[in-house]
Amino acid sequence: MRKPLIVANWKMHGTQTFVRRFIAALEEGKDALRQPEAEARVVICPPFPYLLSLVEQLGTGLGAKVLVGAQDVNAQKDGAFTGEVSASMLSDCNAHYVIVGHSERRHLCAESDLLVAQKFAAAQIAGLTPILCVGETLRQREQGLTLEVIAKQLQSVAELPGVDMTRQLVVAYEPVWAIGSGKTATPQQAQEVHHFIREQLGEAGSRIQLLYGGSVKSTNAKSLFAEIDIDGALVGGASLEAQEFLNICRLAGATCSVG
Repeated sequence: MRKPLIVANWKMHGTQTFVRRFIAALEEGKDALRQPEAEARVVICPPFPYLLSLVEQLGTGLGAKVLVGAQDVNAQKDGAFTGEVSASMLSDCNAHYVIVGHSERRHLCAESDLLVAQKFAAAQIAGLTPILCVGETLRQREQGLTLEVIAKQLQSVAELPGVDMTRQLVVAYEPVWAIGSGKTATPQQAQEVHHFIREQLGEAGSRIQLLYGGSVKSTNAKSLFAEIDIDGALVGGASLEAQEFLNICRLAGATCSVG
């Protein structure tokens, strides 16, 4: 049975003070972080400078309920890559997850499907769980290319030698046109794509967690989580407000229709 999963992507936001206050707020609302029945898992992906600090502040208390992830990773094991961070470094800092292929990386940093696949492989080799982001632009959706784009993005990863698409991964569908725009795919639109992704993953699809990302808030989360193939969310802006994020976690624990 798949468990609900809520991932906070803080992007390039935060300070040490922000991290401390956020953790304090989670402590106060920790009832939302592990629902007795659904057992929703929570992951926070801070900017690199705050990753180890977050791990240490979560400690053995919240650390049992909240895991830490990274927002990106280099595809190479090590080497002369100034400013980059390897998967083994993330693992060494007790990160468990890493986001790969986020639309902002694909479009702002010109990351190709091949590079995303290589990052995915590097994460798996290091024992991290990659959160593979896939999604279409508004133009692609208007042209009826949504499923074609998603299939290509998934195929690029699946075809890379050494990649295992049957274990240790999460897929997040994030329509590019909805990220940070205040617009959200309707539950029906999101469900259609999530169902398609699950089919593309074959037999393993029934076990793999699929998340929706794209202006997720507590006001729209409940209807999204009610869809059978949506197991949780990759939360951007709303994850910067501790109480709002806790509300989304509560909704995941209460309403995710996981198979």
